[in-house]
Amino acid sequence: MAYSGNKGLTRIIKATGYSWQGFKSAYHHEEAFRQELMLAVVLFPLGIWLGEDGVEKALLVGSVLLLLLVEILNSAIEAVVDRFGTDLHELSGRAKDMGSSAVFLALTLVATTWLLVIIF
Repeated sequence: MAYSGNKGLTRIIKATGYSWQGFKSAYHHEEAFRQELMLAVVLFPLGIWLGEDGVEKALLVGSVLLLLLVEILNSAIEAVVDRFGTDLHELSGRAKDMGSSAVFLALTLVATTWLLVIIF
């Protein structure tokens, strides 16, 4: 296992930098992430405003955060698959399709959560 030797605050600072690079990469290279981020910019404040208590606010905002998380993981899967070539392969297609399914389920979770919290 690779070990960087970084400890304490140095490790946290470097990890934060790597995370920021990941956000920038997702934003620059993934149209779906940009679209979902724009949705989040609207839904975050709306969720805080519409949620009647902390639980509702957390559900509304958290569902959107989960969508962004799943989109980034899906993009990472696609990048790894594409790194190995553009040849059609059953396993490559399966990996990409499963990542897409995860994003679809996350979108379904957002819609369901918002409908249930707002309507009921």
